[in-house]
Amino acid sequence: MVKIYTMESCPYCAKLKRYLKSKDVEFEEFDIEKDPAAREVCKKMTGIEWAVPVTTIDGENFVIDFDKPEIDKLLCL
Repeated sequence: MVKIYTMESCPYCAKLKRYLKSKDVEFEEFDIEKDPAAREVCKKMTGIEWAVPVTTIDGENFVIDFDKPEIDKLLCL
């Protein structure tokens, strides 16, 4: 399952969601502003408290920001 960590006010998060939808990639979204537990998971994974968007499929390998080539590589697109 693809998980993305986002914030509502982040324009790159919106771009990421549109991109994943355009590729028919199902994802679970966690808003780190509204969900302190998700913020802690994201921080533990990346080492950065307010990094968004973050995309992961396994909780270990992740992409910070909207980096299409890296996201495609991670998701084998």
